[in-house]
Amino acid sequence: MKRVLITGAAGFLGSHLCDRFIKEGYHVMAMDNLITGDLKNIEHLFPLSNFEFYNHDVSNFVHVSGDLDFILHFASPASPIDYLKIPIQTLKVGSLGTHNLLGLAKSKGARMLIASTSEVYGDPEVHPQKEDYWGNVNPVGPRGVYDEAKRFQEAMTMAYHTYHGVETRIVRIFNTYGPRMRLNDGRVLPAFIGQALRGEDLTVFGDGSQTRSFCYVDDLVEGIYRLLHSDYAHPVNIGNPNEITIGEFAEEIIKLTGTDQKVIYKELPTDDPKKRQPDISLAKDILDWEPKVSRAEGLKITYEYFKSLSESELYKKEHNNFEQYIKK
Repeated sequence: MKRVLITGAAGFLGSHLCDRFIKEGYHVMAMDNLITGDLKNIEHLFPLSNFEFYNHDVSNFVHVSGDLDFILHFASPASPIDYLKIPIQTLKVGSLGTHNLLGLAKSKGARMLIASTSEVYGDPEVHPQKEDYWGNVNPVGPRGVYDEAKRFQEAMTMAYHTYHGVETRIVRIFNTYGPRMRLNDGRVLPAFIGQALRGEDLTVFGDGSQTRSFCYVDDLVEGIYRLLHSDYAHPVNIGNPNEITIGEFAEEIIKLTGTDQKVIYKELPTDDPKKRQPDISLAKDILDWEPKVSRAEGLKITYEYFKSLSESELYKKEHNNFEQYIKK
């Protein structure tokens, strides 16, 4: 039985990866410090003999006993609200955490895949975004702690690959959605659905013309699984190229939820990308991968998940205020 370490395992993406690798017959070692993760996302796996959990911060030294075949590094805050709340930890998990795990991969002879992001492209001047685009990032803006952590993470990973010969893979993840997202984490999809469920008006930042491209989580996990088992060491975009404006997306959510709220507009946050759409030509070519789940189908599943949350979860208030993030 092959053994895989998944960091950020109690988070949205990490928990779905745990499910996939359990399904594929792996022994899964899950690791999370639970700053933004939730054990409820993986509690169904605890009774399994091929699953174990470590409550640990990968910014500190990481050790696991025995053989190790793969490492998937998905530990990181993943929303602007988190960047504002814990900016130093965001930088540390992308730098120190990545360094620690690459050292572990080197010592164990394991292959390591890192979760990078479309945010390495910043507010892009090239559209759609291809892997050979170097990006347009403000290193000292409020998003910089995440963007630059991921850019450094990629550089460190390639250095270990070229200098130490560690087998590495880099996935650049575009906007992903599905069950187990935190309802109030500030990202647009759960924010819209949460507002609709609470009977609140939907808040659009900016004039609504900025675009995003939403990929359902099962499609993303399939792409990551194929990339891990491929022979390609350079970055690969995984996302759904079906682009939509935020204004149009708000109307889709209103139609989906059957509510009659209006859309209100607020000032666009600092450095918020105006366009976001992956060019997935490389993933199609080397992985024979492209998304299968339509946005309508994925949104219906996600909406049913959020509807099933308790009232206390629905009305739970996180640090969802963008005051530091909005242009003055």
